[in-house]
Amino acid sequence: MLKHIKIKYLFIAIIVFAICYIIKLIISPTQTTINYITAPVTKGNIEKTVLADGTISAFKQVSVGAQVSGQIKKLYVELGDEVKQGDMIAEIDDLKQSNDLKQSEASLNSLEAQRKSKQAKLVNYQLTYERQLKLVNKGVGIQSDLDAAKADLDAIKADIVALDADIISAQVAVDTAKVNLGYTKIRSPIDGVVVAIPVDQGQTVNSVQSAPTIVKVAQLDKMTIEAQISEADVINVKKGMSVYFTILGQPNKRFDGLTLRSINPAPDSINSESTSNSSSASSTTKSAIYYNGLFDVDNPNHILRISMTAQVYIVLAEVKDVLTIPSQAIQKNLVNNKAIIYLLNQQKEVEEREVVLGINNNVNVEIKSGLKEGETVIISSPNGTSLGNNAKTPRIRF
Repeated sequence: MLKHIKIKYLFIAIIVFAICYIIKLIISPTQTTINYITAPVTKGNIEKTVLADGTISAFKQVSVGAQVSGQIKKLYVELGDEVKQGDMIAEIDDLKQSNDLKQSEASLNSLEAQRKSKQAKLVNYQLTYERQLKLVNKGVGIQSDLDAAKADLDAIKADIVALDADIISAQVAVDTAKVNLGYTKIRSPIDGVVVAIPVDQGQTVNSVQSAPTIVKVAQLDKMTIEAQISEADVINVKKGMSVYFTILGQPNKRFDGLTLRSINPAPDSINSESTSNSSSASSTTKSAIYYNGLFDVDNPNHILRISMTAQVYIVLAEVKDVLTIPSQAIQKNLVNNKAIIYLLNQQKEVEEREVVLGINNNVNVEIKSGLKEGETVIISSPNGTSLGNNAKTPRIRF
């Protein structure tokens, strides 16, 4: 009996407690708990950059061609060989050029012999003329003999003048033949590395239409990077800006301390544009336009190679050791680089703050005033609740 009474009172107590708890919830509802994504105010460096794809090329590259036709008798270099200016690269069979030189020299020698013969006759004709002139002046000579001597003298002088002109022409032919013979010995015009050999030993080259390339020599101690800058970004890029880049083979290595040397005034497509405006304009597709920005980098160990791809960063603005917060923390932009952000104060309450912004690279933003290092800013609310409507929320759960 006593046991049943205890159970009865316990049951009544539980019911009363439940009723009181329900009444409390109705009178004093639990305040909403909100989870926020936050970030601290820290000091760091910020840079605003233009990103561009780049292609690496040699600072100086020369295509060494053949200026005479003939069979390549010997190649003296291989791919990757280092050469000095004047080093022998290739030799073309010089039989034709050697024969041309001999023929030209023979023609020159023949003309010079003819001139010596004419010169000897000139002396004789000069003496004959002077002798006839003396006889006529003394009254014992015949005028017709003097006239004939004068005509022979003038004719031989004219022959010598013509021979002098022919000798000059023959000398030019000899000089040209010597030059052509020299062209059969192909030498490097610069110090560098052999980067291409598009011909083979024994191959016949023809220089009639254009000089065929025998080898390509490049200077690889310094490289040039061509960065493709989009038309949307190029208006903000200026010559002399700082630039750095990375390559695929060493993505964590930054090649910096570089300066933008120049920006091409027109895209590469200008070289292939058609002269016909009507047909080409209607058929041209609207593709992206890029302008090449050029800068140079030292390459003493030849790590960088021709045609490598570079990820180029052109620095528009940069600050160091400044207060920064994530760009997503900006809730509202105002005039004069001012903005509204929300932070959690020491009482764990949401507080609205007006700040002055500096450089914003869309990842982090510089805070010039309005915040202190170590304060906590709110980036967003996961449930989408407006930060402004909860600015006085007394309780925050993390």
